[in-house]
Amino acid sequence: MTVEFCGLQLEHPIINGSGTFDAIAAHRAFGAELIECFPFSAFVSKTVTLEPRQGNPPPRLWELAGGLMNSIGLPNKGLTGYLEHDLPELARLPVPLIVNVMGFSRHEVARLVEAFGDRAEVSALELNVSCPNVETGLTMGADPHEIERLLTHVRPLTAKPLIVKLTPNATDVPAVALAAEHAGADALSLINTLKGMALDPATGQPWLGGTTGGVSGPAVRPIALAQVHAVAQAVEIPIVGMGGVQRGVDALDLLRAGASLVAVGTESFRDPAAGSRVAKQLSELLANSVL
Repeated sequence: MTVEFCGLQLEHPIINGSGTFDAIAAHRAFGAELIECFPFSAFVSKTVTLEPRQGNPPPRLWELAGGLMNSIGLPNKGLTGYLEHDLPELARLPVPLIVNVMGFSRHEVARLVEAFGDRAEVSALELNVSCPNVETGLTMGADPHEIERLLTHVRPLTAKPLIVKLTPNATDVPAVALAAEHAGADALSLINTLKGMALDPATGQPWLGGTTGGVSGPAVRPIALAQVHAVAQAVEIPIVGMGGVQRGVDALDLLRAGASLVAVGTESFRDPAAGSRVAKQLSELLANSVL
């Protein structure tokens, strides 16, 4: 099941969704066994921002019948802390490292891209564009003009592959995808979580500390399939498909819809070895089917 993706040679098409698998904590828990049997063919880091973030106040999770809603708020050590503490540990993983970055302006994203673009440990960058641009108030990933301005600004800063992680909360996702492709994106990933809210049954007030959260898991699978299919019809660059993948057949569906790679996210919270299991099931399915 080897696959070439943006110049990277991967053993199989299954990677992780950003923020859904803590490789550093898993290494502490499982030791050398994690390195020997790493569940993904590439590792996507949790989001790194320029400055440290504490994340949203608790509660941060709400379990749904068909998945999970989170309001984590992207806690991280910031660029300096990540380079000092996290990057040396993640560089020991036996697979290519893709670093996910997010900024609240083109200038912030540019500083992050420049910093990681110089690091040999980093194979590619994923741009999380689901945040508002403080200069315009528009969500960068929801507006084709915003995404074009962002890519035009940061594309010259690195030769590493740039993967743009699209938000599903856009009026015209294929239009945003096409703008990203035209401005120099090497690949796209989708879908990110959908916005939702839960109420405390006792008080009737929002349960999550951040009021709203991102819905993920099996409930979003049909939406992911539809958006991956629509984007695949609009662009020629490769796509990382994700959203509710639990089994090999879910991954196969996304590949058939036009994805080149498939990311496992929420399922890894339930089963830390989900990536390996999905890859094995996909291999068996591919041996008996035609994409």
